Amino acid sequence: MPALPQLSGRETVQAFGSLGWKVVGQKGSHIILIKDGHVATLSVPEHKEVAKGTLRSLLRSAGLTVSGFLFVMKKYLSSPFPSLFIHYVHRYFG
Repeated sequence: MPALPQLSGRETVQAFGSLGWKVVGQKGSHIILIKDGHVATLSVPEHKEVAKGTLRSLLRSAGLTVSGFLFVMKKYLSSPFPSLFIHYVHRYFG
């Protein structure tokens, strides 16, 4: 199984944002994400580092594999516009 990257809460939100998840708010230190047509709601902790077990659980809830997530991350980071989702983050976090 491929190793998960160490991501911050905001980086995790951006990664899921590139997959179609949208920020709908924040409760305490957790950023809430939803996706149309998906039953799960993701709650991403806004920490300096998201624990790998937490990230793995978020991937499972989103119906993703680690390999699939890493593929999307590679594509997202190599994009000429890696901040396509950043406007949603700025809307809630200034």
